[in-house]
Amino acid sequence: MGNATQCFILFTDEVEHKNLNGREDKDENEDMELAVFEFGTIAQATDSFSFINKLGQGGFGPVYKGTLADGQEIAVKRLSKSSGQGLNEFKNEVKLIAKLQHRNLVRLLGCCMQGDERMLVYEYMPNRSLDLFIFDQTRRTVLTWSKRFRIICGIARGLLYLHQDSRLRIIHRDLKTSNVLLDSEMNPKISDFGMARTFGGDQSEANTNRSDVLCFGILLLELISGKKNRGFYHVNQSGNLIEHAWRLWKEGKPLDLADEFLAETGDLSDLLRCIHISLLCIQQHPVERPNMSSVVLMLGSHNELPLPKQPGFLFYKKPFEADCSSGNDGSSSRNEISLSLLEAR
Repeated sequence: MGNATQCFILFTDEVEHKNLNGREDKDENEDMELAVFEFGTIAQATDSFSFINKLGQGGFGPVYKGTLADGQEIAVKRLSKSSGQGLNEFKNEVKLIAKLQHRNLVRLLGCCMQGDERMLVYEYMPNRSLDLFIFDQTRRTVLTWSKRFRIICGIARGLLYLHQDSRLRIIHRDLKTSNVLLDSEMNPKISDFGMARTFGGDQSEANTNRSDVLCFGILLLELISGKKNRGFYHVNQSGNLIEHAWRLWKEGKPLDLADEFLAETGDLSDLLRCIHISLLCIQQHPVERPNMSSVVLMLGSHNELPLPKQPGFLFYKKPFEADCSSGNDGSSSRNEISLSLLEAR
């Protein structure tokens, strides 16, 4: 923590000194891992935080689209002044987010700290979030099976990085379609770590990262079917999407789960395999769910898979089990990330 923290504080002090006296020390700037933006730069980029540039409202404040002077598009998360987050807490949060670098995670570009303003600056995702495609009757056809499978694999790799390969061991705890953003080429990037936690010493692996596996399984069912788990309706059946998927599996008709146009656009064997994997991920007991390393291997091979048991239908919520189903309120995240209670392993 030492050197990185000192560099961060030294650079922050230099920025504040520059604001008062108009001076700049480039040597200090080079020590900083992330760009520190002046408030005026962000205000100009977002047209003074105009409503037309507002992308959404997160739990800690609004998110705006901006364009820097060089033409680079950004997403700015402006923390609410009522969030109660102090300067040191904000610095620590930025440091932690900066350590997460993966092609399937939304990338933090920098921050702004001026007066009581706290802002985080991210890369902008032009196609916004996954839910805006798979639950829309028109835009869903953009996502052929090959594109959906690539999105599935990208999300799996991003989660594996968080759980195992990052400098921190992190569980997301809020993975859902609205928290998966899409770049210009429809590559997925996981966003919104507002509920994120590291593994604590008194928590078993099954009760931590396996909750993300459960959410991944539900997301997989939603991506395959084009239906939301929460609020799911079938004319001849009651229950949610998980129960519907299990019923079709037991009846030997799992492909009936798929969005009807997918059968025309993809490999049915891969589609069936993903349904199988989703059922393994939503097993009722966490220890019976695969970890993300196993999921990535299963997605990339054609080896025989174990048979799933009846899943929990999630009519109740267990400890550490995030509310990871897509809802009916139409809300979706827009380039927003917030880490809390993280610690280096």
